[in-house]
Order: sequence, then C-alpha cells, then structure tokens
Amino acid sequence: VETQEHYKSRWRSIWIMYLTMFLSSVGFSIVIMSVWPYLQKIDPTADASFLGWIIASYSIGQMVASPLFGLWSNYRPRREPLVISTAISVAANCLYAYVHVPHSHNKYYMLTARALVGFGAGNVAVVRSYIAGATSLTERTSAMANTSACQAVGFILGPVFQTCFTLIGEEGVTWKFLRLQLNMYTTPVLFGALLGVINIILIFAIFREHRVDDMGRQYKSINSDGEGSDVLDQNTEGSIDHVAVVALNILFFVILFVFAVFETIATPLTMDMYSWTRKEAVFYNGIILSVIGIESVIVFMVVKTLSKKTGERAILHAGLLIVLVGFFILLPWGKKLPNIQWQEINNNSIPRTAPSEMLAPFWSLPELQLPSNHTAEPVGCPVTQSWCLNTPMIYLAQYISSDVLIGLGYPVCNVMSYTLYSKVLGPKPQGVYMGWLTASGSGARILGPVFVSQIYTHLGPRWAFSLICGVVVVSLLLLEIVYKRLIAFSVRYGRMQE
Repeated sequence: VETQEHYKSRWRSIWIMYLTMFLSSVGFSIVIMSVWPYLQKIDPTADASFLGWIIASYSIGQMVASPLFGLWSNYRPRREPLVISTAISVAANCLYAYVHVPHSHNKYYMLTARALVGFGAGNVAVVRSYIAGATSLTERTSAMANTSACQAVGFILGPVFQTCFTLIGEEGVTWKFLRLQLNMYTTPVLFGALLGVINIILIFAIFREHRVDDMGRQYKSINSDGEGSDVLDQNTEGSIDHVAVVALNILFFVILFVFAVFETIATPLTMDMYSWTRKEAVFYNGIILSVIGIESVIVFMVVKTLSKKTGERAILHAGLLIVLVGFFILLPWGKKLPNIQWQEINNNSIPRTAPSEMLAPFWSLPELQLPSNHTAEPVGCPVTQSWCLNTPMIYLAQYISSDVLIGLGYPVCNVMSYTLYSKVLGPKPQGVYMGWLTASGSGARILGPVFVSQIYTHLGPRWAFSLICGVVVVSLLLLEIVYKRLIAFSVRYGRMQE
C-alpha cells in the first residue's frame, strides 16, 4: 500500500515533469513567429526554403536525442539526462542571441542554435516515460492530458512572450561590451535560457524517482532515495503488441506532421495573403495562436472527463476528423487574388483588387496595404512565387476558422496518442519506446516544415493543403484497421477490465 508521504513525493516529481514539458515547448514556440523576419534581417541570402530547414533543425536535434535520452533514463537515474538536456538548451538559446555577430554565414549559426535547442528538448521522452511509470492505469489519461496541457500552455505563452517583446522593437538596446543586442528577436531566447536555469534548480531540489504498476502498487526502490534505474523490473510477463506500437508511431507522425505544417506556414502565408509586414505577421499570429492555445488547454481538460465515457480510441478518431475539416477549409476558394509584391518596381506592393471587390468584408484587411510611394519593407505575395498570379487568396475568416478547428483537433489527437501508447506498452520501462515515439514526432516536425516550404513556395497553398488532407484520410484508414488492437497491456492479458 502506498504511503501518504510516497504519494506526495510522487506527485511533486510529476509536477516537476509538467514544468519541464512546459519549458521545452516554450523553447520552441517563443521564437517560432519571429524566426522568418529575424532570418531575413541577419542574412538576406536566406529564402523561404531555408526557413523550412531552420524550423526542422529543432526537430532533427530532438529526433537524434530522444532515443538516446530514453535509453539513458532506463538504466540511470532520470535526473541525469534531464539536467544535461536542459543545460544544452540553455547554452543553445544563448548562442541564438549572438547569431547576428558573425559577418557571414549567419543563417548557418541560427540553424546550429535551433538544432541544439531541439537536442536538449529530447528530454520529452524522459518526461513521458517517467509519468507513464509513475502513474497507475486509472491515473494515466489524466496525467498525460495534464502533460500535454502544460506543453500547450508553453505553446500559448511562447507567442505571448514574443508578442510582448515586439514592444522592444527591431533595434532595441545594444550592450557593446558584451556584443549583445536586446531586441524583439533576442530577448525571448534569453528569457527562455533563464527559465531553463530555474528548471535545473527545481530538478535538483524536488525531483525524486518513483515507479508504480498498472494497479498503482509501489515498486520497491533500489535505494532509500529512489534514484535507481528501472532495469530490475523488466521481468514483467507478457509481450508488447508491436503492431499497435508501430501503428501509433505512424499516427503520431501524421498528427505532428500536419501541425508542423500549420505552424510553419502561418507567418509566410499571412505575409503573402494579407500584405502584412514582418512585425505585423509576428504580432497578429502571436495573438491568434495564443487564443488557439487557450482553446487547446480547455480541450485537454475536457478530454480527461470525456475519455472515461467514450474511450481514448473514439476520441482519437474524432480528433483526426476535425483536423481534416480544418485543412479542407484552408483551401483557396473564390476569385480574388492576393496583392502582388513587384520587387523590381521600387519595391512597391501593387494591389490586384477590382473596384467591385473593394467592398469586401473587414477580414480581407485592405487597410494594411502600404502606400504605393513607400520605400520601406515590401509587402504582398512575391512575384517570384508564380502561383501568386493565379491562385485565389485565403481570406482571414478562412484562416481563423481553420485555426479554431486545428486548435480543437490537434490537442485531442496528441493526448490520446500518448495515452494509448503508454497503455499498450504496459508496466515495462518505457524510456526507449517513448524515445522512438518522440523521434517519430520529431521526424514529422522535420519533414513538415521542409515539405510545406518547398510545396508552398513552388506550387502554392492549394497543392500544399490538398496533400495534407490526403495524408489525414490515409491515417484515418490506418486507425480503422488497428482499432481493436489499441488496448491496454493489462487488459490484453486479462489482468484488468477495459
């Protein structure tokens, strides 16, 4: 029987894992809206295709690190990979703040910094495996939902912090003796580094190792501090259903892939469609994604209760359907074309709006078009993207509606995937398996930005979003095929009822 002291210590440690997950997502999202304008500022040779690699570099680092940290956590105290990974993220954020200093190849320094931040974020596998091992079967859906909620709050507050830091401006303040510029691009990552230092202190001060089985019974600790490994518990009877494991990895890949496409394309899409400047795109998208993030947190809270009535599989199915509808709405409709950026004519933005279309609804935002005699930053859809000349614009109402639906479907799919995965694996140490799941999600975050930056740049939004809809349809078919196999390990072997 678990003692009250053990229960409190176990949940304090789980809360530290929630915080670690939160800070990991903040490290990603706090710059996501400003990467493109910052990249354009520090290195004019960078194009939209390179932006895809910048975004993907985070996930490349995470994909490499996740299985390694997961394996490490199976055989050593989890505190070790948690502290080392967080320290790497702190150092990488500091590097990002200095990518403007070199006189050339600045875009490659930014690429390196984001890859190292992603490598540090490989601790997500350790966090998920710890929570799976420190909770009973009845506690796990709620704990996984809370973990994903903390991750979502990180995605919310990251853009919020970025939006607040835009008030500093592009120039900001320069400390010459440190060669450090504090502006709207560098201050957020330095703030993220500070949060990482706080996280390391809390891991040392509060975190302890705990393990319980599916029934909630406490495993005997290897030593009094509970800082041993899980390797002694690997004699659990029964084999894991690897078909279900592979299927869930594929489904999780698709879920992260479509969301990576969505968050990567937000800034370039709105700059092209609505003639927003770099600063406007960062500011408005930060507000929109923050609101959608709040929606996601509410969804996480609701799904904990709903899953007890309908089961995780049905909710996962519904979430994928909602995501499909969200991307279908995002397809270009109508006849109005976006404003074209004719760079060879004094960098002006030439409107392509007929007089009869000047009465368009407020969400088409014609007032954001810059005067024709301006000499500042060019805005509009670049003429170098040939599809701009014949593809209808995506109205802001479409964009926001799609945001709302994807903000509803994605968190549902995310938490249900992790919950089902941890239940299918059962009581055995899950560090390596969680590492592979995180790696599959990271692979999606690699291919998603690269895919959308290439397809969007060369073929336009119609092709990009149509292909995404096709991918989601295929994932729905896969879910139907393996639906009956996605059950908990203990249920599969008759030790508990579903």
